[in-house]
Amino acid sequence: MKAVTVTVLKKELKYKTQSELIELCLRLSKFKKENKELLTYLLFEASFEEGYIETVKLEIDEQFELVNTNTYYFIKKSIRKILRLIKKYIRYSKNKETEIELLLYFCQKLKEFKPSISRNTVLQNIFDREIISIQKKILLVHEDLQYDYNLALQQVLKK
Repeated sequence: MKAVTVTVLKKELKYKTQSELIELCLRLSKFKKENKELLTYLLFEASFEEGYIETVKLEIDEQFELVNTNTYYFIKKSIRKILRLIKKYIRYSKNKETEIELLLYFCQKLKEFKPSISRNTVLQNIFDREIISIQKKILLVHEDLQYDYNLALQQVLKK
């Protein structure tokens, strides 16, 4: 079975009643964990973005606590996993400010991480790529926010 385009889905959903739409959403949420997480974000957390950011930051903290520091191999795997998790939460939000804040927080945690990431090329490259990504995204927000985010970025780079 081949999936149809979003446009076709949108047109078809217009003909459904409210109860049919609710049933479709609930059925969709049963198939994948990501669908359920997205629906949870849209229903409960989208209206209070600051709370959502704090929740994600707490989860990032927990994930950094769980990193196996025996070898750099395990550290790299864990850091990549944390970054994938952050990117997933960013996709849910689609908010540039949220994206910048979460990536800045990730870079800050990575910079403070022990053992130092500067001893490993792959980890340093992950950090550098995210810094470049943050710099590009900062240019897309309002000027006042650009100034604040650039200050926060400089703080991360100084540590």
